Amino acid sequence: MHGRIMALAFMFMATIGSGISGAEESKTAFDAHDTGIRYHFNDTDMDFNFGTIVLGAAVNHGCEIGEAFYTASKIKDGNAASWQKEWFQMAKRAEKRGEESLAAGHRVSARDQLQRAAYYYRISLLSILPSDPRLKERAEKSRSLMKKAGALFDPPLEYFEIPFDGTVLPGYFRKAAAGTKPAKTLIMIGGGETFAEDLVFYIAPQTHDRGYNFMTVDLPGQGLLPLKGKVFRHDMDVPMRAVVDYATKRKDVDPARLAAYGYSGGGGFVPQAAMNDKRIRAIAMNSGVMDAYLLFSTMPATRATQEEMDSWTSFHTNIVKAICWRWGVPMDKPSDLVKANKDFTFDPEKIAVPALLIVGEGEVKSQEVQRQQAVIMRGLSNPMKKMVITPADEGAANHCVMENRSLVGQVLFDWLDEVFK
Repeated sequence: MHGRIMALAFMFMATIGSGISGAEESKTAFDAHDTGIRYHFNDTDMDFNFGTIVLGAAVNHGCEIGEAFYTASKIKDGNAASWQKEWFQMAKRAEKRGEESLAAGHRVSARDQLQRAAYYYRISLLSILPSDPRLKERAEKSRSLMKKAGALFDPPLEYFEIPFDGTVLPGYFRKAAAGTKPAKTLIMIGGGETFAEDLVFYIAPQTHDRGYNFMTVDLPGQGLLPLKGKVFRHDMDVPMRAVVDYATKRKDVDPARLAAYGYSGGGGFVPQAAMNDKRIRAIAMNSGVMDAYLLFSTMPATRATQEEMDSWTSFHTNIVKAICWRWGVPMDKPSDLVKANKDFTFDPEKIAVPALLIVGEGEVKSQEVQRQQAVIMRGLSNPMKKMVITPADEGAANHCVMENRSLVGQVLFDWLDEVFK
């Protein structure tokens, strides 16, 4: 293990016996979207999305630095409409270049431009409210371009749909190699604000480079599923079972080497699934969400007074409203998110498979995050359990560690390679 990461892990283990209770911690607010540094914007939420979700995707071809900073330079700080407009304009420019290359038979150029265009359309969705028809229009545009770009990969990035509860769970799959030889497989699961496309740009290239199949999917609450009334549910293991059903029926998936990795809310969905489905052979969490109720209790948005909410920027206001929508609570009552997460839990003592916890150094500053990781580590029974705190001095401190995806790939796959060897 890298020396700095090891030192952080030892420091954490030395403090987790402090006996801090969830009730004590709930008195202290913690903003997981506060990066601790400034990438470009003064608005904390906008800066988090720019620095981690946008710039973090550059290593996986989700953005170009020049395009990203040009777009940022045109955006009015904290203004939702400005964010939506400028990313949409950049998406159209990348799409035009991609279509021109595709028409001329330049497949690699087309692939690179179209996948960035798909992601820029997705980024332009941030802060668009569900009542706005542009949400569905741009999400569908993003998905159509991702499908078109996916067909230009070798092996291709396949789009699929899993029938579930009267609708479908949409997702992507990329084989480790051509053919049907069974391979190690990673199922990547996102959190409260994600689309399946986000997960492609989060870790799909690192997955493929290491000889693993990559798979991701929108669960209820994610993507456009709330438009169909499918919001987050307490039994996320049920849709996850349908996802595992799909994976294990594929001839190119080795069922003995099937892992699931969840970030943000996925750090609760994945272990809940593993607790109830023994076909999942290893899990990773970034970080572990053992009790979402207590974590939501510490969020500034759920504790804000009306006066504080009135002072929010339009971007932050809309982001919070969209999160409320995904949990099925009134968009003007973010405090209801706490109660909505009352039963989002899992029991680490009921997880028998190898498990990895990844936590950014900035996020572990939350005493409630610390407490939950400590309880998880104590409860896990498999000797192949591990916790890694990724360091701020390597640019890997934030929520989900989206700003250093190469480091996430190293930590995750070096561990998985040992589990599955």
